[in-house]
Formats: sequence, structure tokens, C-alpha cells
Amino acid sequence: MSAILTAEHVTKSYPVPGGEMVAIRNLSLDIAEGEFLCLLGASGCGKSTMLNMFAGFTAPTTGRVLLQGRPITGIEPRCGMVFQSYALFPWKTVQENIEFPLRMRDVPRSERRAIASSLIEMVHLDGFADRYPGELSGGMQQRVTLARCLAADPLVMLMDEPFAALDAMTRQVMQDELLRIQERSGKTIVFITHNIDEAIILGHRIVVMSARPGRIRTIVENPLPRPRHVGVQTSHAFADLKAELWAQIEEEVMQHVAASRLAEHA
Repeated sequence: MSAILTAEHVTKSYPVPGGEMVAIRNLSLDIAEGEFLCLLGASGCGKSTMLNMFAGFTAPTTGRVLLQGRPITGIEPRCGMVFQSYALFPWKTVQENIEFPLRMRDVPRSERRAIASSLIEMVHLDGFADRYPGELSGGMQQRVTLARCLAADPLVMLMDEPFAALDAMTRQVMQDELLRIQERSGKTIVFITHNIDEAIILGHRIVVMSARPGRIRTIVENPLPRPRHVGVQTSHAFADLKAELWAQIEEEVMQHVAASRLAEHA
């Protein structure tokens, strides 16, 4: 498969008093069309910074980020972002929230309603079209957010720890839902997590990032068959892959913890 999203020797730094802070250094990565790629690493390793560059929210200091071979030079509407916070309009119903990106493109009302109804069915929110976000659970609100992102029909869905605020049981349900939606839609997904189990359940490939400055420590091909279900966690293959990933990331996590303790006592 050809690369739909590419990072070429990307470095991102920020000015700080007395110098600069390098968030990412010389990172190169190709993401294939239709791939579910997980970025895995400890807090502060540059995962969100990389996602923001894919979205065009910020630019590399050096290097290039490309979508379909063309440089991303500003906010890129073909890359849809899903955040940890649901970012829904509380005064709009489920139907109206999902229709919003379609209204921004002047899609006719009848077509908007048909698309939104189809997406409501896809995310299993039948019967909730006229409810408001405040009447929904956290998991249901995140389903509305997924449907709204899909309504915009992006080439790539960028997801920044979207399930981190959910309880453990709801998180597993949402992982299953996302796998089902990705299989059905065929969307390319770049998914940030610091949870090894989540990365194994979801990803075709898992990119393990180093502690700051963020670099690719290793890329692991996920051998677990698809379509996949969260029940795969009970398999020996899952346990073996988890051990392999932990061996890669343990040193990075320990470095992050040590740096945090030093900063606290500085």
C-alpha cells in the first residue's frame, strides 16, 4: 500500500528561557492508506506534537510532513482530529452535532440528515438522535465525536488518546466499536496512546517512541489477526507481544519518571 501520510526527517523545537526544548528530533515515518497505526510512548515523548503536525496545527522546525505526497502547510481539513475531550456543542442535539461539518460545506439538508442518520446507526446510537450531549454517558459522547469526524469524510482520522477519560469497561467497549468502524469505513487512523494493551488491540503497527526528544525507538508489526476483538487479550500471542513492547518501552518510562522527579526537586 502507498503512503498517505509521511514525516520526513521532522524536528520540532520550542523556545524556552535560556535556549530551546526539542520535542521531536529527526523523525521519519510512512503511514499506509487504510492503516491503523498506534503511536505508543510515555507522556512527554512528542506523540501529540507529531499528531498536531499531521493536522497542520503546528509546523515542523525542520523537515516536512506530507499528505498524499504534498506538504502540509496549514490546518489540513482532510485530517480529522478526535481529542480526549468530546468537544461537542452542548446546545445541539446528537443529530445536529454530527451534521455540523456538513452544514459548514453547505450540504443540502436532506443529504445532511441522511448522512447523519447513517452514522448514528454506525456508532450504535439509534434512538438518541434528538438527545443533547449532557444527557449522554462519556462513551456515548465519544461515539458522537467519532460520527462527527466521519461526517467530514477525512482521508485520515487523528486520535489523541480519545478513550483515556473513560472507565475501563467503557474503554474496552469503545475499542471494539472503533475496530468495527475502521473495518467498515476503511479509514486511515493514527491513534495516540500510552496504554500497551490498547495499542495491541487496535494497531496494525505500533510505533514505540523514545523519551524526549521524541524519536522512533522501534516499529512493531502486530501479528494478531483481524478482524480483532478485545477478547484477544487472553491469548498467548497477546501476552508475548505485550512483553516485547514493554521491554522496548520500560527504559523510556523509567527515564521519564526519573526526569520528572528531578524536576520536582530542582
